[in-house]
Amino acid sequence: MHSFSRDLFREAYECKESRGTITSDSEQAVQAAVSSIKLHRRELEKYVSDHPRFLYSLEPVAVEKGPKVAELMAEAGVVAGVGPMAAVAGVLADLAVEEMVSDGARVAVVENGGEASVVSDRSINIALAAGDAPLSKRVGFRLECSPIGLATSSGVFSHALSFGDAEAVTIFAENAGLADAAATAVGNLVKGNNPVEAIKTGIRKGLSIDGVEGVFILYRDRVGTGGKVPAIIRVGAHSNDDSSRRHEHELS
Repeated sequence: MHSFSRDLFREAYECKESRGTITSDSEQAVQAAVSSIKLHRRELEKYVSDHPRFLYSLEPVAVEKGPKVAELMAEAGVVAGVGPMAAVAGVLADLAVEEMVSDGARVAVVENGGEASVVSDRSINIALAAGDAPLSKRVGFRLECSPIGLATSSGVFSHALSFGDAEAVTIFAENAGLADAAATAVGNLVKGNNPVEAIKTGIRKGLSIDGVEGVFILYRDRVGTGGKVPAIIRVGAHSNDDSSRRHEHELS
């Protein structure tokens, strides 16, 4: 969920399992993003039909001479230490934004199943979506700098595979593909009866992944942040603090 001024074009899309929202200052760029998602999904489907291990592996998988979407997913999986499919939504969003920027867009935002890739010449507010958790869609993040990718993994409110129990693990990274894979890796570790230690473990893991800039974790009504996390805001509220905040294992 993101908020913008009224002079932007916004379109919801659905392509099989890929669904979300595209926003831009260019209507043509929005259509370019939709075409990108459809094209790269087709290429990925063809690739996995010939390489089933890529589809099912929970460990990193090497790709040689595959389509760009598969190569980027594999790269993100290697960096985060997870299977390549953990990065699929984020990479599709990154590739769509890349196409929008090439088309001349100054605002290019693609949200794909909770993962978002952002290039924008203005600030963007993105809400935290975590199912029925108390903070879900009530707080969010103000993104002042881009390009940036973010992804949220949940062990409670998501159909995606997770071995953890966090209500939400949100990762901020240099791109959405890496954020997507890292959110899975961190989310797998956040579990157990000691939420403070579980959150600290998740933050340490997240910040150890090259390219991850910030970590936000919601677990058992406790919040922990680490690294460079954008300003946390009330959704729909105006904040006087336009700067990003740097946190070190802050728990509340």
